[in-house]
Amino acid sequence: MPRYHKRAVLIVVDFILLSIALWVPLSLRFGVPYVPPTGGVAFVLVLAAPLTTIATLWRFKVYRVVTRFVGYRGTTQIALAVGLSTLIWALFVFMSGQNGMPRSVIIPYGIFGAVLLIGTRYAIKAILNSADITTAREFSHVPPKPTLIYGAGRMGIELLKTVRRARDRDIVAFIDSSPTLWRQYAGGIKVYPPSRLAGLIESESVCEVLVALSGSQKQERREVLKQLEQLPVSVKVLPAYEDFTSGHVGVNSLRDVDVNDLLGRDPVMPRPELLARNTRGKSVLVTGAGGSIGAELVRQVMRQSPRLVVLLEISEPALYRIELEMSEALAKLPADVVKPRLVPVLGSAGDDQLVNALLTEHRVETIYHAAAYKHVPMVECNPTAGITNNVLGTLVIAKAAVRCGVERFVLISTDKAVRPTNIMGASKRLSELVLQAEAAKQIGTVFTAVRFGNVLDSSGSVVPRFRKQIGAGGPVTVTHPDVVRYFMSISEAAELVVQAGAMATGGEVFVLQMGEPVRILDLARLMVRLSNREVRDESNPDGDIDIVFTGLRPGEKLFEELLIGARTEVTEHPRIYKSDEPFLSWNELKHELDVLKLATEAHDMAALRSVLMRTVEGYRPGSDSGPGEDALKTRSDEQVLRTIH
Repeated sequence: MPRYHKRAVLIVVDFILLSIALWVPLSLRFGVPYVPPTGGVAFVLVLAAPLTTIATLWRFKVYRVVTRFVGYRGTTQIALAVGLSTLIWALFVFMSGQNGMPRSVIIPYGIFGAVLLIGTRYAIKAILNSADITTAREFSHVPPKPTLIYGAGRMGIELLKTVRRARDRDIVAFIDSSPTLWRQYAGGIKVYPPSRLAGLIESESVCEVLVALSGSQKQERREVLKQLEQLPVSVKVLPAYEDFTSGHVGVNSLRDVDVNDLLGRDPVMPRPELLARNTRGKSVLVTGAGGSIGAELVRQVMRQSPRLVVLLEISEPALYRIELEMSEALAKLPADVVKPRLVPVLGSAGDDQLVNALLTEHRVETIYHAAAYKHVPMVECNPTAGITNNVLGTLVIAKAAVRCGVERFVLISTDKAVRPTNIMGASKRLSELVLQAEAAKQIGTVFTAVRFGNVLDSSGSVVPRFRKQIGAGGPVTVTHPDVVRYFMSISEAAELVVQAGAMATGGEVFVLQMGEPVRILDLARLMVRLSNREVRDESNPDGDIDIVFTGLRPGEKLFEELLIGARTEVTEHPRIYKSDEPFLSWNELKHELDVLKLATEAHDMAALRSVLMRTVEGYRPGSDSGPGEDALKTRSDEQVLRTIH
């Protein structure tokens, strides 16, 4: 029907309902069925009641509310309109001298009228929705999928409402870990404990599970997803509830499970004073600003309202991307907000003249040194480039920091620096030694290093490579069935780096708590399963994706470590530890660095490796064994004697 025709029908229905709402209290008042008069003032008063209410409903725009979607707002509008119209009609009654209209029917009329109008609309809504469901099912010829919702909290209830509107899923049960909800009903659906999950999937023929857990429940979400990974159901998750407002939790918000859901950890609230201590109102330099970690460091620093941020990057496309992103973010800030100045600089952190000019011109107070070559096989094939950038570049910018009076210098290090088997790891450990030696010989600039493992979705992570291989139909390549790695999200790593740097007093090596190491083979299998495909192997020859072992690449280890020594201390932050690491005195290190520089200039690989063997504890070129007694035994007596705790 046309819109105005439907409104006319609704007005007629309301007139009839309001007449009944007046007739009932009048009949009760007189004790007999009330017969309206055919004329006079009493007839006008009887007719005025429903007409006044309908006019008020029109003024309150109640007839513009779509009955199918009537909700809290529509109910409130009706109640207010009926209440106001009742007061207006009561004024008419008193001004007319009542004329047979008892005062005792005024309030009951308003109550009955509101109840009838609201109740009728909800009844119409239920009938229309039921008809829509029936019609949709008749035309689709596809029965709704039996579905479970894991999480009976606010997210789960909102999701249930929108799933019911979508009508393509039949919610058969809630699962929730809270004992207070077990055997209760949420939205008419019974809530079961997690122990019933597998049984319900089998008994109810469930083919899909929707996970509705908040952003603060990452640990529980990870455990749930690992449990569901073993069951014959497809899984979809809602993003953190904080990402959208109430009422917008919908089927369109559901997404496939991502590897971040299984490797992520419950968030730990950052300490605002640590984030702001060396960034707010200060001039900050980020080297390698276009890389995965460097770019995230820039984002974290910009949130703390620095005075100026210098973006130093050797790659033009990478520098362009992060500068454009930050410029757009600044443009969105209110006009009355003091915006930090952004200075993009195309160049190398190893360029002594450039670095000195930048530190002097911009009066840099804090440096986050993220510039490095970090791809293990690539650096192994190009050792002189890796050493020049990672070690000699760090030496250049560290010396410049001391000369220019920089307050704080934070080096981004890696777990591969611990008893390394590759040039990249050895170069990063030597970079740490440079800072430790600088910190030991002067009391001006505070030097520190922050060490952590792999970050998810960085340019060197296996995650994007596996994702690309799965998308291409396989095979997925894994170096070794026993290789394990630590993983952390990029945002968490950068946030912890800023906080760790703020706690430094000079010469420390901070270690980020990475959680449990992840077996790469298990990660590959999991990503295949999350893409709704099956691994093809001997036990499942009809699977979709092969996993192929390619062997460890040059310089790779089966295991990574985060500590050289066993002595660590807790800090102000529960996920940041301070490690008591050995170091070399500056006099000894300076000689080795001079030899290293000559070796890189001459491309003398033997001399280069010899320097690394003498300076970096536990460096074993080409080894592929994991940590343990063998790793400890490889440290020569000379190395142990030459390091200082």
